[in-house]
Amino acid sequence: MPAKPFASSSDLTEKEQTLEVLADGVYALTAEGDPNVGAIEGEDFLVCFEAMATPVAAAEWLARLREYTDKPVRYLVLSHYHAVRVLGASAFDAEVIVAHENTRALVAERGLADWESEFARMPRLAKDAASVPGLTWPTLTFSDRLTIDLGGDRGELELRYCGRGHTEGDIVAWLPRQRVLFAGDLVEAQAALYTGDAFHHEWASSTLDAVAAIGAEALVGGRGAVSRGQEAVRAAIAQTRHFLRVMIREVTAVRERGGTLADAFTAAHAALVDDYGHWPIFEHCLPFDVSRLWDELAGIERPVIWTAERDRAVWAQLQG
Repeated sequence: MPAKPFASSSDLTEKEQTLEVLADGVYALTAEGDPNVGAIEGEDFLVCFEAMATPVAAAEWLARLREYTDKPVRYLVLSHYHAVRVLGASAFDAEVIVAHENTRALVAERGLADWESEFARMPRLAKDAASVPGLTWPTLTFSDRLTIDLGGDRGELELRYCGRGHTEGDIVAWLPRQRVLFAGDLVEAQAALYTGDAFHHEWASSTLDAVAAIGAEALVGGRGAVSRGQEAVRAAIAQTRHFLRVMIREVTAVRERGGTLADAFTAAHAALVDDYGHWPIFEHCLPFDVSRLWDELAGIERPVIWTAERDRAVWAQLQG
């Protein structure tokens, strides 16, 4: 069998973007499994959620948003540190860039390596990569919760840390009045999970428990369609949890019988492909997912930093 093209390097077809109005002044942009972004109107300002991969890509999103509102961006909220989520930040001209305190530490520790890694894995998202001026640094961080008063009768936006999951620093953005949750990559709706920097056991249990307990009636995940209605929200959380639990089960079983990383990948792929193989970036993600989980089960507490070289080596070993 010929080797599969590296990660998403061959995925060069533009995805159709859909801008949805979820409530008065609450917007989500989805794109057939590409990273989702959103925005919330305050009385006289905007809060934007996620920053796209480059300023050029972000400017295109903002041009769509300007068809609905011309309010300035006061807050740019970053759910976590991954390059395709944060490196477009300069386009927003935000007064404040908000993230979890762990995210700021992760940018310092591995931001440059992640930038090189993610742009090589997903070159289509890196639209005009030279437009990125440098790493994106949060200017306001928090540990547990941060509330933004939207002003007038628009209510509040609650930023919450639900625990380690997709990374050490994932946060969600919750609108209690509108019952809308921007969940970042802690939840995916019909899109495969990337877990290469994850804490699988915590994510699959207490972290998703905390997300579910919020009681959202609409959920914007990191990728995939918006989940509308409590049943759809529960389903999105459940499928995320199921993906994690199946992978944990299969990889743990291989380790316990003395198998190899390649054996674990084969077992996890076989167990997941029928349900998830048709979803965006499944083949891209799974080698990195299984590699991180293998390390986690071996007692490596924090994810090993991904570099462009390490990416290629793992891919050659498991998807070559």
